[in-house]
Amino acid sequence: QLQASGGGLVQAGGSLRLSCAASGRTLSGYDMGWFRQAPGKEREFVAAINWRFGSTWYANSVKGRFTISRDNAKNTVYLQMSSLKSDDTAVYYCGASVTGRSRKATDYGYWGQGTQVTVSS
Repeated sequence: QLQASGGGLVQAGGSLRLSCAASGRTLSGYDMGWFRQAPGKEREFVAAINWRFGSTWYANSVKGRFTISRDNAKNTVYLQMSSLKSDDTAVYYCGASVTGRSRKATDYGYWGQGTQVTVSS
């Protein structure tokens, strides 16, 4: 199971760092992805990282503002979010995938409870 945390209320232009911790499972061999879901919308891809090689890929909407990283020792993935906009408001989820470099939510699993990010303008 994956547990996302670190969300909160922030003003536009501010920053937040989200964490995704895995319990009872090593993340080696997985791609770890961050997705978000706003009310009335589908879950959309934000960023992902290959655990073994550290390669990353991002949605165009967050490229240059968000950075995904991992900590092997803590079995944790992070999403550093900067220059936040009101459009970034959503519940953020992390998931794990064995499908290479996927941006599809259906290719990810082990979803845990998300964390709410609210950006005020």
